[in-house]
Amino acid sequence: MPQFAANLTMLFNELPFLERFEAAASAGFRGVEFLFPYDHPLEGLQDGLRAHELKLVLHNFPAGNWAAGERGIACLPERVEEFRESVDVAVRHAQALGCRQLNCLAGIHTDAHDPAALHRTFVNNLKFAASRLADADIALLIEPINTRDIPNFFLTTSRQALSIIREVGAPNLKLQFDLYHAQIMEGDLAHTIERHLPQIAHMQIADTPGRHEPGTGEINYEFLFALVDRLGYAGWIGCEYKPQGSTIEGLGWIGRLARTS
Repeated sequence: MPQFAANLTMLFNELPFLERFEAAASAGFRGVEFLFPYDHPLEGLQDGLRAHELKLVLHNFPAGNWAAGERGIACLPERVEEFRESVDVAVRHAQALGCRQLNCLAGIHTDAHDPAALHRTFVNNLKFAASRLADADIALLIEPINTRDIPNFFLTTSRQALSIIREVGAPNLKLQFDLYHAQIMEGDLAHTIERHLPQIAHMQIADTPGRHEPGTGEINYEFLFALVDRLGYAGWIGCEYKPQGSTIEGLGWIGRLARTS
């Protein structure tokens, strides 16, 4: 059976954040992920992980002004200095929390941006970040995101991401493959996983439409879980969905769908 990690930003969100670690462990999760650690006391996060024997498998770089709608700054030519400062912030937090993967959100562009400059800036920033993360033995991930949920997001498909990964040429730069975003933008999920598995370091799941639990929409998760198990995928699968009801009530999908073939 695949290894599932609870996304604490979205699951158990009826609880204060630092109480979600205990809830995740009690529900049977052994790994967790979340968007950002930066607004929480490090000691509280460390205590939550340690007390409940949880592994933090992923968090994101600082992503600009999230409350104002920013979703990363890595592609923005006018934010290069800020981005590079954020890399060190992310590494310090990851090291303190024992996290070995960091996701770099590309960011949202406007019509005023030159597409070539966006691409060039993103590639150069990834080269910089990959080098810094390699020194800390941390993997750097990039994630395509659908433009229905986040209009004008720069990185939108697996094909684009894999091309950038090849251009950067850093061994520790990998693909974060979110099946929800990929289904909306490109489909063909099984073929993409099978063909590009060596470049996929982390997966995330939600069903579409609605971004709810697996089994509530059109994606055949029973088939896909069996596929990744058969292929020997060794990474984590982050449960980054919006529960239709309470998180606990919705967790029955694990027993129903996550069976090996």
